[in-house]
Amino acid sequence: MKQIMVALSGGVDSAVAAHLLQKKGYSVSGCTLQLTGLDITDAQEVANRLGVPFFSFNEQIAFRNHVIADFATCYERGETPNPCIICNKLIKFGLLLEHVLKMGYEYIATGHYAKTQYDAASGRTLLLRAQDKAKDQTYMLYSLTQHQLSHTLFPLGEFTKPQIRQIATEIGLTNANKPDSQDICFVPDGDYGQFLEGLRSTPYPQGDFVDETGNCLGHHRGIVHYTIGQRKGLGIALGTPTFVLAKDARRNRVILGPESRLFTRRIAARDINWIACKAPTNGMMVTAKTRYSQKEAEACLHMTETGVIAEFKEPQRAPAPGQAMVFYDGDVVVGGGTIVQDGETI
Repeated sequence: MKQIMVALSGGVDSAVAAHLLQKKGYSVSGCTLQLTGLDITDAQEVANRLGVPFFSFNEQIAFRNHVIADFATCYERGETPNPCIICNKLIKFGLLLEHVLKMGYEYIATGHYAKTQYDAASGRTLLLRAQDKAKDQTYMLYSLTQHQLSHTLFPLGEFTKPQIRQIATEIGLTNANKPDSQDICFVPDGDYGQFLEGLRSTPYPQGDFVDETGNCLGHHRGIVHYTIGQRKGLGIALGTPTFVLAKDARRNRVILGPESRLFTRRIAARDINWIACKAPTNGMMVTAKTRYSQKEAEACLHMTETGVIAEFKEPQRAPAPGQAMVFYDGDVVVGGGTIVQDGETI
């Protein structure tokens, strides 16, 4: 009987994931990661309700040193980071997986909406989009290694969210209708700028709003308070709709302009993780997206020495340096990487 450790968050998805594995006859245990000092009572209660052993792993130091520190550094250099992707790779499917394997378990399972599949022809474990495309989380999982994917199960991949809530209700889980979390776990109110100023114990220096030719339009309250594509909350009125086009961290400038200047066909990325194949030759056709909530669009991949340039068939809006660009072939995740500044050498 395969021994599986399910990462329990206290939410409905991970709880039903554990239940589904129990129904299949697996030997299931539950665990949770202590990352931010939040209460783990909900996860403990889920394990008790399902009648499975429960373990807790404290990785607050690693989380702070790797995920939160990277989050702050990226914002300070003018990027828009995605800490969930870093956490998945280094903490949830990194440190936690290693804990689990050392304890003698064969797999870790989570409540992510995704699928894995072993491809005998290539000898690789593939990552595939979930049945529920509206909940699909493969964008957040593109950086997982072959080692991590080969020891991971995603029991919810064949289900829709309404089906999962129905199952939770049928088995009497008290969290059946618990709302999904929408915020980054360590910034529960969504105010990234305030969080970063608290982390650094000092306000970030004010600087200039400028247009694309460098003309000063006003003053901003610190570069970390803005992201590419932002319109609301700029605190400046120019008479026409104005958006954040770019951030120049070196000169502490935020570049503003019309929405039309946010669109581009060519987007570069570095630190590529190839899942379905080794680095392909130039001209590979894929669909790709540059934000989690975005729909994929047709693109042609051109390889560089240390990354890739995706040339899209249609212009894409507001690709933000620091965010991920993920490539698909149908439902299969080909790979992905981190978007870089326009013109940055990769």
